[in-house]
Amino acid sequence: MKIYISGISGKGMGPLALMASDAGIEVVGSDLAADGDMMPELEKRNIKVKIGPQDGTFLEELGDVDWYVHSSAIKSDNPEYLAAKQLGIKISKRDELIAYIVKEAGMKMIAVAGTHGKTTTTALLVFLSQKFNVPAAHIVGSTLKFAPAGSYKTGDKYFIYEADEFDRNFLHFHPYISVIPSETYDHADIYPTREDYHAAFDQFRAQSEIVIEGGEADERITLVGEARRFDATLALRAFKTLKPELSEEEIIAVINEFPGVGRRFEKVAKNVYSDYAHHPEEVETVINIALEEANRLGLNGVVVAYQPLQNMRQLEVRHMYKNTFDKVKKLFWLPTFLTRENPELPILTPEDLIKELENPEIAEPAEMNGALAAKLNEYRDNGYLILMILTGENDNFARETFKD
Repeated sequence: MKIYISGISGKGMGPLALMASDAGIEVVGSDLAADGDMMPELEKRNIKVKIGPQDGTFLEELGDVDWYVHSSAIKSDNPEYLAAKQLGIKISKRDELIAYIVKEAGMKMIAVAGTHGKTTTTALLVFLSQKFNVPAAHIVGSTLKFAPAGSYKTGDKYFIYEADEFDRNFLHFHPYISVIPSETYDHADIYPTREDYHAAFDQFRAQSEIVIEGGEADERITLVGEARRFDATLALRAFKTLKPELSEEEIIAVINEFPGVGRRFEKVAKNVYSDYAHHPEEVETVINIALEEANRLGLNGVVVAYQPLQNMRQLEVRHMYKNTFDKVKKLFWLPTFLTRENPELPILTPEDLIKELENPEIAEPAEMNGALAAKLNEYRDNGYLILMILTGENDNFARETFKD
């Protein structure tokens, strides 16, 4: 079988491409740009990717594609989508292909879903499965230091999956074990009301054989940050369900060696960290992790460069920023990264959002350029931890700027 993945180098589709390739499926795809997070891993696997306008010509030239898989960003009027339809190719989103591979391989799904914490929790379960030789395939929506973002091996009994609630993706599955680190209203473009959002999670629970959530962080776990320790505690409980013969102490010893995940409080240079938080509660959580790390390192405090994700989300959550940045020394607020927007809605500026803060005097509008880099470097030189919560090209620019 030959599948074509549109938007193949992104965090949602790239890991799926890797897993499908490992499962013996021929994979090709397209993307608008060559700077997707998963592009290096795709190149290692020699997966053919067409970069540029997704106008359908590459798909037509191939001529032997069985299945066209697209991300939620691809709409039914997209030229590539229309070309697949005209060619009579099977069309679906990623969840249908994932379900197909899981069923064909006879694997049990371990799904991690939640507004925050799902990437770290999923990665922890992958890390544990590798350390204890549990045969498990996986898809994680980020880069990992210890494994590819997506993997499958013949004989894998389990499938560890970061099940995204966006576009109701997680409702297409009936997991053996579901882990839910958090549940806070998000994705207003998919769930018009809070009731819709929480009803989806209730349905997800009902579709799961075992559900693990709630409780308090295990004090024996020493990872930096209370939120990380809580996520790790859920991973401990889920993995103990899989491997009851292991003691908690054995599992915790491995958890405490966890090297982290790309874009989740990821150290990119001395005293400089990158994160992908995009909800006020999630931002506050990573700031608390940064404060704990700054204290551990004997630094003076934390300085943040923040770029919100999606204007539609900002209109919904702007009131939640009130005390989010109370504990930081300085905040540089960048224009919102626009994606999947409603053109009829007003665009909130950094100034609009800064006004929502209890302490607006600590913040200033900014752009990710040489001037901001110089200011951040000055703060770093004066003993502050720099936390960059940025998106796309801005994160790439910052990484290059602060590379040791």
